[in-house]
Amino acid sequence: MFDLSPGEDLELLVDTARSFAQDELAPRVRDAESAREVDAEVRAAFRQIGFAGLELPEALGGAALGPVARALVNEELAAADAGAALALDPLGPAQYALAELGGEEALKEFALPLLDADGARALLVTRSECRLHDASSDRVTGRVPWVPADRVDLLVVLAPDGAFAIREGIEVETLRGSGLRAAGASELRFDGAPVAARWTGAAPATRALARARLYVSGLLVGTLRQAAEFSRSYALERTAFGRPIAHHQALAFLLVDMYAAVDGARLLLHEAAWRAERGSGGEALAASAFVEAVEVSRFVGPNGVQVLGGHGFMQDYPVEKYMRESRALGLVLGGVDAAIEEAGRALCAEEAPVSLSFAEGP
Repeated sequence: MFDLSPGEDLELLVDTARSFAQDELAPRVRDAESAREVDAEVRAAFRQIGFAGLELPEALGGAALGPVARALVNEELAAADAGAALALDPLGPAQYALAELGGEEALKEFALPLLDADGARALLVTRSECRLHDASSDRVTGRVPWVPADRVDLLVVLAPDGAFAIREGIEVETLRGSGLRAAGASELRFDGAPVAARWTGAAPATRALARARLYVSGLLVGTLRQAAEFSRSYALERTAFGRPIAHHQALAFLLVDMYAAVDGARLLLHEAAWRAERGSGGEALAASAFVEAVEVSRFVGPNGVQVLGGHGFMQDYPVEKYMRESRALGLVLGGVDAAIEEAGRALCAEEAPVSLSFAEGP
């Protein structure tokens, strides 16, 4: 018999994340989008629960949980507001580059100070997202055209063979936001910004990128889950020709396809997160999970809007937000094209291709 339950500890964690999302984030969704930030009381509650230190080592005061826990928590938070989930996490995916390339010393120096600073943000961007000059020198000039943040206390730039960190000389120019409005939207500029630290290593850089993609995939799955659920609820309440529109065959089939697509993306994410937690590779599988989540978003997001018809484009209903959020999440970390290329290289390599095994589960 297969037991795919997450276990008591993870179930409690999921329940806590779900309660926080429903009680604190969901009622403030439009306010957070308008303000481009999360309310201070919500930030304080997030810190008190300890979600920011979920994956930090116990020696640094963290919970020392792994990618599976992060995927489950991110899904619940994003089901309420993916932008707020990003804004609340002071470390975000940047912690993976620090941990993989710099170890505990880098986490102590760069990550821990942000945990105590209200509203602090660390961001991870890939080298392909930047337009930099003299990136190999001690000072960097250039720009990052878009990041989902209005405040950046630490920027970690991840390359295929290493990473470097900048925490001074970052000029933030706010942009008009579309998706992830609660997190903000800005262009970053540097004019001789000093490099605070530099690390090298292709293997740890690859692992860091894989963990970052799992982080974002969790947000995508949560957003898409809620899009499918709201579409179903609306279709059961809205009537046409004397019965709920969900009872008409064409729409019923569409709703089933939406749910099936989300469940498929979730299973692939959990498999990739489980492999990462076991340390059994899975970098290509993480790229595949990200690709699948983005592809599903292109199906579920627009169709969620279409289920509501003209109402789908109105801010009175949240499906337009889910479509915006999922589109924006698909642009981070170099976008889906880079992930497709990496997953494709792994599948076409001479060694055994990526395969899924459900003999054990997270």
